[in-house]
Amino acid sequence: MKSYREILTLNISKRMEFVNITSQVVAAVNKSGIREGLVLVNAMHITASVFINDDEPGLHQDYKNWLEQLAPFDPSPTRYAHNQTGEDNGDAHHKRQIMGREVVVALTEGKLDFGPWEQIFYGEFDGHRPKRIMIKIIGE
Repeated sequence: MKSYREILTLNISKRMEFVNITSQVVAAVNKSGIREGLVLVNAMHITASVFINDDEPGLHQDYKNWLEQLAPFDPSPTRYAHNQTGEDNGDAHHKRQIMGREVVVALTEGKLDFGPWEQIFYGEFDGHRPKRIMIKIIGE
């Protein structure tokens, strides 16, 4: 069995944004030389997410609206106890928890085993600084 690891670094200028990273994951798979196995993609920060869904702008806006309703941005220390530590990103931790930390995709004959319309996205909920995404590929 072989393994391959690659780190992507993104610096999102908005507080909340979704970025399609499928092409970067495919490039890592191609570099790895692994044809059968599993691909793990995870956000290495507790205010960011990796998820699989459709690359449709209306859906992404729906997610942003829904997440903002569930965990609205509020930098004050009254809504989120976390913000009493001097942080202002209590909402981002909640949004990450909802959207998830990572995805695992099967790799078959060197290709991501996706269903129709599936793409891999990085979700940022506390932007304005560099954040890392790990791609780990294991198999043969």
